[in-house]
Amino acid sequence: QVQLVESGGGLVQPGGSLRLSCAASGTFFSINTMGWYRQAPGKQRELVATVASSGSTNYADSVKDRFTLSRDNAKNTVILQMNSLEPEDTAVYYCYASLFGRAYWGQGTQVTVSS
Repeated sequence: QVQLVESGGGLVQPGGSLRLSCAASGTFFSINTMGWYRQAPGKQRELVATVASSGSTNYADSVKDRFTLSRDNAKNTVILQMNSLEPEDTAVYYCYASLFGRAYWGQGTQVTVSS
């Protein structure tokens, strides 16, 4: 079992920055992949960014060059630094973890980009 606890999020003006953190806890040796997905109203959940235990990252085209995902394997945490935020980034952001082929999700945190 893996429990994911998210922090960060909130309201920010266009062009601003936010930082999301996610900490994993539970009974496991290591987690394969961690990262973030998001879901805007009326839309399907979509990939934002993921990072493998090796450090290899994968970003959605819409966030490349604006978002940076980092991982601390010793602490089982990931941090998503979001810069140059746009109104289109408004969504509920969900932390994600993959362990032995099973997906785990956080409860979600709201990010709203608006003036």
